[in-house]
Amino acid sequence: MPNTRPIQLKEAFDPQIFLARIEAGKTVEKYAKNQKIFCQGDIADTVCFIQKGKVKITVLSEHGKEAVVGILAEGQFFGEGCLHGEKLRTSTSHAMEECLITLITKTAMLATLAAEPKFASFFIAYLLSRNSRIEDDLIDQLFNSSERRLARLLLLLANFGKEGGGAPVPVTLSQETLAEMIGTTRSRVSFFMNKFRKKGFIDYNGKIEVHSSLLDAVLREKPQITEDE
Repeated sequence: MPNTRPIQLKEAFDPQIFLARIEAGKTVEKYAKNQKIFCQGDIADTVCFIQKGKVKITVLSEHGKEAVVGILAEGQFFGEGCLHGEKLRTSTSHAMEECLITLITKTAMLATLAAEPKFASFFIAYLLSRNSRIEDDLIDQLFNSSERRLARLLLLLANFGKEGGGAPVPVTLSQETLAEMIGTTRSRVSFFMNKFRKKGFIDYNGKIEVHSSLLDAVLREKPQITEDE
């Protein structure tokens, strides 16, 4: 008698579903605001993926000075240095707000990259995008005034240029942190923030509401300030 059971086709691999699912080598953890995810010097054995929330990456120098080197949001990876031989964490990560993070062991990550071309493409696309962002950051730091660096940072943090960007989005960073990220002083950041607010580019009352006019007025025109601090 012929076998009449329906043939079950293998479900197509979806990177987003994979990253949201708990299984061997992969957990999903909740982190409260300001909670550390990993610390500089910890063993590097997992890759992290942000499902929800924002994460701050900081580095502590040998002399005890801390610097903010990145702000990451939903859809971004961090901690992937373990994939190319990093034994210890070179930075510290904090949840800036309530976060949902997928933690993938190095072994599981490498196995999935080898077995699933769609996931490999997804991860490579992220790495290429991040590399492009790093190059843009370097060019910004070398050639732009601190005013333009601050404007670009605010627009990036408010997701302008990304899908869903364009409407005012609150940015919750202190002036000290903004100054660290663009390589200037808090007083200069305060000066430019007041200037942006007076011209209607931002609303600033604890949280920073960034408007699209900042993009047109500051980044698409010649800078009005040529002297830096």
